[in-house]
Amino acid sequence: MFNKLLGKFSKDLGIDLGTTSTLVFTPDKGIVINEPSVVAVNMRTDEILAVGDEAKKMVGKTPGHIQVIKPLVDGVISDFEVTEKMLKYFIDKIHSESFTLIPRPRVVIGIPLDITEVEKKAVKDAAKSAGARQVFLIEESMAAAIGARLPVAEATATMIVDIGGGTTEIAVISLGGVVTWKTLRMAGNTLDNSIIQYVREEFNILIGEQVAENIKIKIGSASGAKEPMEMPLRGRDLINGLPKEVIISDSQVREAMSKIIGQIIENIKITLEITPPELVADIYEHGIILTGGGALLRGLDKEIARATKIPVRVADDPLTCVVRGTGILLADMELLNKVISPSSEEL
Repeated sequence: MFNKLLGKFSKDLGIDLGTTSTLVFTPDKGIVINEPSVVAVNMRTDEILAVGDEAKKMVGKTPGHIQVIKPLVDGVISDFEVTEKMLKYFIDKIHSESFTLIPRPRVVIGIPLDITEVEKKAVKDAAKSAGARQVFLIEESMAAAIGARLPVAEATATMIVDIGGGTTEIAVISLGGVVTWKTLRMAGNTLDNSIIQYVREEFNILIGEQVAENIKIKIGSASGAKEPMEMPLRGRDLINGLPKEVIISDSQVREAMSKIIGQIIENIKITLEITPPELVADIYEHGIILTGGGALLRGLDKEIARATKIPVRVADDPLTCVVRGTGILLADMELLNKVISPSSEEL
């Protein structure tokens, strides 16, 4: 009763709890938070020093007693307490402008397809400990399809490839459910690591994750660009330990990422092979939709289309598809009840 009363003064939230970024949606303002899933903790006092953007600036630059933690690995919670504190920080931040003393919002959270019951419970418990009065779990692929305004409840197949930070989810959706799917533990972060490895082997230079991500965003591509691109690369020389700068080209970055991209495409083909033929016919007609940050990699849609012989398009604003989908579900309880993840909430 008390929770329901507090709930009347709280804003319901849609949350995309991602490996790389956490996005939060409110029905009245849309996307209000889009910050890295990173928390800085003072290990001496167990105090949270920074969350999100401020914490990401500290990565690789902290003294011994300050630890920068990424509480989600491959889309699932690896550090429960830090995830809870991060969620509480974001919920309190959203309600700081209102008169709500104790926020008790309803929350819809996106979860990976291959999540276990234990991991589901961890997500629910973290959200409830952070202040949520009711938690609904929805598969991220379904949320991304809803956010991309695809007809998920109809008897038509929709194939969605959601390339996030920690996982790539390939799903065929029909009649409000996932028919066939594959989850890969390779996505944006794996591409960054492949660039780090390539630079180490090719130039004898050690670079950090942020430098690798910057290279991927600025000159990374899946297929050959019309005009060659290059950029300076700075890191530590592994031979003498001193700072060093070299020039890296887009073709070298493409070579570094080619193996991972090839594996993602191969798994899209495998998913198509195990999909019922009627649904494959629909996919051939309507195409494959790319969502998530990885969808922004230049030429990835063309490379997938070339390999599968199926039209491929990138969803509008692919980074926010999942959180927009959770926002649509907040306003449509009927659709939410149809697509909700099993055993996630007693309705």
